[in-house]
Amino acid sequence: MLGEHVHGWEPLISRSPAQHAERGVDVRLRTEVVAIDTGRREVHWRERENGREGREGFDRLVYATGAGEFRPGLPGIDLGHFVYTPWQAQHLGEALPGVRHAVIVGGGYIGLEMAESLLRRGATVEMVARSPQVMRRTFDADMATHVQQALESDGVRVHCGTTLTGISAHGSRFIAHTEGATGPGEIETDLVVMGLGSRPRSGLAAQAGIPLGETGAVAVDHRQETRVEGIYAAGDCAEAWHRVQERWVNVHLGTIANKAGRVAGINLSGGEARFPGILGTAISRVCETEAARTGISETEAAALGIAVRSRQIESSTMAGYMPEATPMWVKLVAEEDSGRLLGGQIVGGPGAAKRIDTLAAAITGRLTVQDLIDMDLAYAPPFSGVWDPVQTAARVLV
Repeated sequence: MLGEHVHGWEPLISRSPAQHAERGVDVRLRTEVVAIDTGRREVHWRERENGREGREGFDRLVYATGAGEFRPGLPGIDLGHFVYTPWQAQHLGEALPGVRHAVIVGGGYIGLEMAESLLRRGATVEMVARSPQVMRRTFDADMATHVQQALESDGVRVHCGTTLTGISAHGSRFIAHTEGATGPGEIETDLVVMGLGSRPRSGLAAQAGIPLGETGAVAVDHRQETRVEGIYAAGDCAEAWHRVQERWVNVHLGTIANKAGRVAGINLSGGEARFPGILGTAISRVCETEAARTGISETEAAALGIAVRSRQIESSTMAGYMPEATPMWVKLVAEEDSGRLLGGQIVGGPGAAKRIDTLAAAITGRLTVQDLIDMDLAYAPPFSGVWDPVQTAARVLV
């Protein structure tokens, strides 16, 4: 919507409250649960508009409070726009007319997507990232370089290794105060957009005595049940098992939330389902450059003490002689002894990033790099060379 690809909220909502009601679901908007009594099996709720309160009993409960934006305690932080919820996005959209210059704080997925939206609206964009690279949490530095180069070629001025220290008003505009390698700095701008990541909304669960995991999210099993019988949790507020890291993690992606919610629903209604785990597969775009990742990166492998080998190759999105071909880079990470594929990253032009699904399938199937080489992938010049880039990367790694 902010990028003007979609107009209005209707296309973004799978079912309206009226459609839920037709299925026998009582949806209560603008009503928040303020306490959970696990002993009495009750939730205490409050209507936000009039303050009316009440209690509702339950046999089983799904805790699906999602996540909220990370909001650092900096001077003037409320002068910046956070875009984690639809209402925040709507508020930002109302502030965009007349914006000629914007500062984005954060170099992750939200930062990239906001950069594209603002560029499409004709604004000059500067990005401030505390880490020495963009996409620090998800991409290795050698692959993040291609993302940063794409941002810069699209006109974004990127300030890595620079920390926001505060925001102040300056007439009708704002000053983003920063601290970098060269000392304090100031960027005058029309708009400051905050993309500093998110945290699980697990406080209500903790107050109710529902145990949290080491990540700070709600601890669950593979049935999405918490350690309190009959209470389930799913989505950004809950942990998920990482198939490669072999530990419980908290990753905020809609794909994970949807799958986990389905499993919770089946089990609480008397069925039997398990959520086997995640790879953290994610995809994003800034203008004409796509970026995707799955499994673990080389950096993550080192932190986990996993011995790996990795290679990065440059190829093209289709046969190189096709006029529409654009560059793309593929990086594979494999276990050193067994050759089992553990992770992959892709950056490139249109048609590059969705190849990450091939790598995600290979990792899920516990295939080796040699298995990836031997896979019978489709070929035609408008789609790839005879050897698809993910297989070329596998050949180089072998």
